[in-house]
Amino acid sequence: MNRQLIQAAHAAWCAAAERRQRRRRFIRYTYGDQWGDIVRDNSGHYITEGELIARSGRQPLVNNLIRRLVKSLVGRRRSLASSATTALPDAVSKLNNIAELDSRLFEEFLISGCAVQRVAFDSRPSGTGVWIDNVCPDRFIAGPFTDSRGTDVEMVGMLHDMSFSQVLARFGDGSPDRAKWLAAVYGDIDRTWSTRPLTAADNGFFVPADSAKCRVVELWTLDAVESAAGMRFDWRCRWLSPGGELLASHGVQRGSVSHPFMFKFYPFTDGEVHSFVEDVIDQQRYVNRLIVMIDKMMGVSAKGVLLFPQSQKVRDFSWEDISRSWAATDGVIPITGNSQILPQQVVGNGADAGAHKLLEMELKLFEDVSGVSDAFFGKVNSASTGSDLYQSQVSNSVIALADLFETFSDLTARRDQRAAAIHSVFYHSNTQSYEL
Repeated sequence: MNRQLIQAAHAAWCAAAERRQRRRRFIRYTYGDQWGDIVRDNSGHYITEGELIARSGRQPLVNNLIRRLVKSLVGRRRSLASSATTALPDAVSKLNNIAELDSRLFEEFLISGCAVQRVAFDSRPSGTGVWIDNVCPDRFIAGPFTDSRGTDVEMVGMLHDMSFSQVLARFGDGSPDRAKWLAAVYGDIDRTWSTRPLTAADNGFFVPADSAKCRVVELWTLDAVESAAGMRFDWRCRWLSPGGELLASHGVQRGSVSHPFMFKFYPFTDGEVHSFVEDVIDQQRYVNRLIVMIDKMMGVSAKGVLLFPQSQKVRDFSWEDISRSWAATDGVIPITGNSQILPQQVVGNGADAGAHKLLEMELKLFEDVSGVSDAFFGKVNSASTGSDLYQSQVSNSVIALADLFETFSDLTARRDQRAAAIHSVFYHSNTQSYEL
């Protein structure tokens, strides 16, 4: 049974491989690594776009518009949340530093389109109470579901990396025999339920990146339970080792009727996730390419080149003297006057071959695609722009992003209600709760 569960969890995790790969790409673009996509060179070898640009003698420049956009939206969300009412008790909010926690979650939501939190009562060195943790989408496990609210999911969980001391503290029950058994379970970190060679995908699931850690799988399933009133469905949690050994098992916590995970995928159309950052990546790529092109044209164009006829050079004035005098603000250059052609300076205009206009157009497209105008950033396009028009531009930007903000707010509102219910139960039964 447990062997089948770990296999089912592994299959669900592998099914989300493409989403994890796309998320890592979006993270790269958000934080400035925007030339890391893999392409083929003329020899058929796979290299990064940055390496390909560098081989051609150009500098892979980046003008990171995505990061500015994400920071602005996170700031806007923080300003809105500070004045909003919430069902979350103050004790839970202070224990979890909820403003900072939700800001980081919203940033993840913008980048990957995934927001996952775990809500449960727990005793930790930092305090005892209802803990709300942001869960990395790469560690999240979810069985097939089609409802954007996640109400039809029947298996959910996450991957934990714990030190062996943490494993003993959580699953050892203070028993020496239990400790020996756990030591045998995790004696070989690379051991799995199968003897076949591990693939890269398997390593991410069965083996933690830190070899000193122990991989533990927290898996919740909706099980059919027979009772005097008939069959009912209850959520049950099993903590499993990569080999499928059962470390612990329990039902839902008091105050909760479901698994501890709150999650939202956006927009989740036909099971697909398309984040806010994904929408503007193409425009960001074109902007970077145009900047590199302009920089290249400026680098090869003539900039103040002096054409000096040899017939005009006097014998006692060297070419070095001519160069210094030409650069000086009050320089004097003697000439022979033996030719009708005088010295002249050449300044190229190669960088004006339409590239600047194209860059301006791409920047405008970036604004249109993202739905965030200059007014959203507090910029005024013209000194003649009236206050009514400016406020209208700001309102239109907010309307364009309303779905994004409201979707995230739906998640946090349901999270607050669940945390409040768990808090209410444990706060009255545990007098040592919330010693901050």
